[in-house]
Amino acid sequence: MSRPLTATELRDLADSLVHPSVGTELGAALVCLALAWLVVRLLRGTQAKPMSVLFGRQVIDGVLFPVLALLLAFAARALLPLWGVPLALFKLLIPVLMSLVVIRLTVRVLTAAFPSSRAMRVIERTVSWLAWIGVVLWVTGVLPVVMEELDNVSWKLGSARISLRNIVEGSLSAIVVLVLALWLSAVIEAHLIKGAATSNLSLRKIAASATRALLLFIGLLLALSAAGIDLTALSVLGGALGVGLGFGLQKIAANYVSGFVILAERSLRIGDMVKVDGFEGRVTDIRTRYTVIRSLGGREAIVPNEMLITSRVENSSLADPRVLISSTVQVAYGTDVRALQPKLEAAMRQVRRVLAEPGPGVQLSAFEADGMNLALQFWIRDPENGSGNVKSEVNLAVLDVLNREGVEIPFPQRVMHTIVKAAE
Repeated sequence: MSRPLTATELRDLADSLVHPSVGTELGAALVCLALAWLVVRLLRGTQAKPMSVLFGRQVIDGVLFPVLALLLAFAARALLPLWGVPLALFKLLIPVLMSLVVIRLTVRVLTAAFPSSRAMRVIERTVSWLAWIGVVLWVTGVLPVVMEELDNVSWKLGSARISLRNIVEGSLSAIVVLVLALWLSAVIEAHLIKGAATSNLSLRKIAASATRALLLFIGLLLALSAAGIDLTALSVLGGALGVGLGFGLQKIAANYVSGFVILAERSLRIGDMVKVDGFEGRVTDIRTRYTVIRSLGGREAIVPNEMLITSRVENSSLADPRVLISSTVQVAYGTDVRALQPKLEAAMRQVRRVLAEPGPGVQLSAFEADGMNLALQFWIRDPENGSGNVKSEVNLAVLDVLNREGVEIPFPQRVMHTIVKAAE
């Protein structure tokens, strides 16, 4: 369909919908939909896969199904007149399929680009309503009249004339270009991140972020150019944006710049165990504006990237993933500490996560009022698995040795003296 229907063509279409040949068209339409479903099902396979732009969550939920159905409908529309079948139903089916392609493409791309955004459902409904309204206006022939009326509403901006029609067409062009740019950037980012090792994941992340920013910038320029906006006028906007960044957006700009610095320097990497502002956990994601840190207890902290640049950050995995853990046990005076030390070290070495090199150590750290303090020190290589559990296992192993050797663990004792005065 290359143009909307006129009033006469619309009446002829209504009359032709009751023609007996509509049954043939209906059968051809069902064949097109069935073939499209079968091809998508074969390409997708029977196994459940993560949601993608082409396939979606189900067979007909992605972009590929309406695109294939639309192509098959175009082929059927070209073949049916050769067999003497007048076209009526396909004049409505093709606009509907085109609208479905626009809806599926926009919604699936935005969902893939912003998976955690709650505004996707609102955007999906808005795009759906606009697409279906556009189809109705196109088929009924009202769309050209509406566009002419929008073209009459205009105003001058400098030497340029801008109308509501320019704004509508430019907005549609911008949406199409930006959606395609988001789709391409999401595909590139998925290929960069997929299968990446932890040591290389930060570099791939910055490459994916830079690629997305570049594609969106190019897409924005193309959209503005398609809308008829002179790109030289953006110099004024650039100056205003610079002033805004210098005042109101200073913190936001600092966070974005800090994010690229962190990714480029690799001072923090995804998978590192860090401690920031008293919060300790594992880095699960590094975005251009913030970093997500997940504690071993399941809580997540969203830390602005500027804080990671300007404040102190303890990284347990940057140079060496080995972490020293200490514990303390007190034994009674009179215990042969020299003979007890190698036995405790051997018991600690038997704990699964305790490293043999550097090996565990036992030191006499202090003399207290009730006994002698022994400092137990050992190393682990996997702090992301927690330190409390391995510390508990070491303490239990030490307790078994003390019980086996008959070593007393003292407890506080106090001597109370009672003074009794003789009666006068």
